[in-house]
Parts: sequence; structure tokens; C-alpha cells
Amino acid sequence: MFKKLSELKQGDSGIIRSFENEELSIKLLEMGCIPGERIIIEQIAPLKDPISVLVGGYKLSLRINEAENITVEQYI
Repeated sequence: MFKKLSELKQGDSGIIRSFENEELSIKLLEMGCIPGERIIIEQIAPLKDPISVLVGGYKLSLRINEAENITVEQYI
């Protein structure tokens, strides 16, 4: 099932499949968000922004607008 990263809940995981915004995709690639890489939602701030994810063996903090541009295939 494909979803936006911003739609996942704490503890959910998936595989990064694509990016919506080409300009933002360069920044995300530099941060280690590479298509095919597993990503896990570690924490979500009380107001839903930012979120903490585990990707490529390290923790990364993403703004919700960045997470909305990442399409993942969610593990069920």
C-alpha cells in the first residue's frame, strides 16, 4: 500500500518509493532518503511537526511538508 510518509503513525515503517517535489528530492537524497531504503517513524511531535525517522542507520528530523513529499510502500 503506497502512502505519503506524513500519513504514517509512530512505529510504522515502509520502503521509500518516490518523491513528489523534484527540488526537495535533492535535499532528501543528500540526507539519506534514498528510494528503496527502509524508513521507520520513531517519534511524532505533539503538533505533528517535526517527525523523527530512522533511515539508513541514523535518526533524521523532517518537517511535515518534507514528509508529505515522500511516497512510501508501507509494511502491513
